[in-house]
Amino acid sequence: MAKYIFVTGGVTSSLGKGIIAASLGKLLQARGLKVTIQKFDPYINVDPGTLNPYEHGECYVTEDGAETDLDLGHYERFLSIFTSQANNVTTGRIYQTVINKEREGAYLGKTVQVVPHITDEIKRRMLLLGQGGYDIVITEIGGTVGDIESLPFIEAVRQLQWELPEEDCVVVHLTLIPYLKAAKELKTKPTQHSVRMLSQEGVHPDVIVCRTEEPLGPEIRRKIALFCNVKKEAVIEAADAPTIYEVPLAMMREKLDLICLRKMNITQYSEPELSKWKEFLDKLKYPKSKVTIGLIGKYIELQDAYKSILEAFVHAGAMNECKVNIVNVHSEFITEENVVEKLSHLDGLLVAPGFGHRGIEGKIIAVKYARENQLPFFGICLGMQMSVIEYARNVLGWSEAHSTEMDPNTQRPVIDLMDAQKTVTAKGGTMRLGAYPCKIEEGTLAHRIYGATEISERHRHRWEFNNQYLADFEAAGLVASGKNPETGLVEIVEIPTHPFFIGVQYHPELKSTVENPQPIFVHFVKAAKEFAERKDGVKVLQSME
Repeated sequence: MAKYIFVTGGVTSSLGKGIIAASLGKLLQARGLKVTIQKFDPYINVDPGTLNPYEHGECYVTEDGAETDLDLGHYERFLSIFTSQANNVTTGRIYQTVINKEREGAYLGKTVQVVPHITDEIKRRMLLLGQGGYDIVITEIGGTVGDIESLPFIEAVRQLQWELPEEDCVVVHLTLIPYLKAAKELKTKPTQHSVRMLSQEGVHPDVIVCRTEEPLGPEIRRKIALFCNVKKEAVIEAADAPTIYEVPLAMMREKLDLICLRKMNITQYSEPELSKWKEFLDKLKYPKSKVTIGLIGKYIELQDAYKSILEAFVHAGAMNECKVNIVNVHSEFITEENVVEKLSHLDGLLVAPGFGHRGIEGKIIAVKYARENQLPFFGICLGMQMSVIEYARNVLGWSEAHSTEMDPNTQRPVIDLMDAQKTVTAKGGTMRLGAYPCKIEEGTLAHRIYGATEISERHRHRWEFNNQYLADFEAAGLVASGKNPETGLVEIVEIPTHPFFIGVQYHPELKSTVENPQPIFVHFVKAAKEFAERKDGVKVLQSME
């Protein structure tokens, strides 16, 4: 039988429940236990697929095509496991299920209520993953304790605390210990109130993890333990860390995993095996070189909008023993007049995914600059499509070339809506989603990167390369080096005469992990390093002259 750990949050949002949950999962996994993590989000959207990135950050896509919360990305990156539709549940999905059952007559005429019908469905979902052969299921409860929308989830946890054997259920509560500079002291009152609020709902935490900017002294820990009714050793310091990847080691020093194991009465476990993790951290903290890569996007004001891309660069940078400095460039403000000023200092250029017409022309101008100036280029999804449009306009001479997403009446629809999407009207969960195979041509850049002719990557798109124009592009030097073996959909394009120019229809960033960095990102950073070295060599020669 699986055991369950619930992670709740108090005082404020954005404290890092996902990172704490993933770090605890990593430590338990490193001790030889089979672990998975799930996220319960309190918003009424069925999934984040229709949310603007400014609202909720990036939409993370799993292997089975679920559009999920970005915290599932942390779970996969830390644990190197695949998550699925079952790992992310929202209030909207819960209510949708209950209402559908009511319409079918499943409740036999009973009045359908939050308790027990909604909470029973929440509990069913919470316990579902426990049937998959896992030793431990970690469940992160989204939102902050005290929020109205979180109440049914907290009530479900309360009921499970009562229904399950005591050793099968642990509650970890994450709070904030603010430091008042004027008083020069840490304040525990917000944590006390947060725990009291949680207790009023009938849920008592077993462990309190305290986010803090300053170390927690023995007296502060004793005070929190006394007034929050937990053991002193169950008060965990979660100090701000330079990188999220140091958090598992910090939690190990605080013995968070051992405290949970003792509470769950688990005695069979090994010493944590974290050698690869520590090797990664050494490379990350002590790079031997650095590069500057421009991230061209339209949501750069919110870093979480490109979270998986940024983390993939961290993984690839460590693999290359290179510090990757990301420069955000808003595509809406790139013009022919300022493109040199904005991009000339870069060692590589990544054009990010997105939707809609805003900022499109700036992305096309940026792609043109990278192509003409031999700057290493990497386009993802919409970024790949922009590289196709740019090539059509400036190499093939089709000035009217465009995507039907932005210009439905274009005379040269080099990017067009997929056939399967033309009858789709509903927006949620209807894109081409999840993992699909790709066959790679031998001898291409993509083949050198992957070292294989058959790969599988995750997708999230409606528009595709229009194969009607494929022969024209390849005759002009843009090669389709990867295609879906069943549909012929172009998955990868590249320019063989360019040092490094590749665009992919899929989202490779979604499968990058600490222990298995994504190959395109690794080779892209390597190409940026070589570009920087050549540029520095030219500067040295010029100074000598």
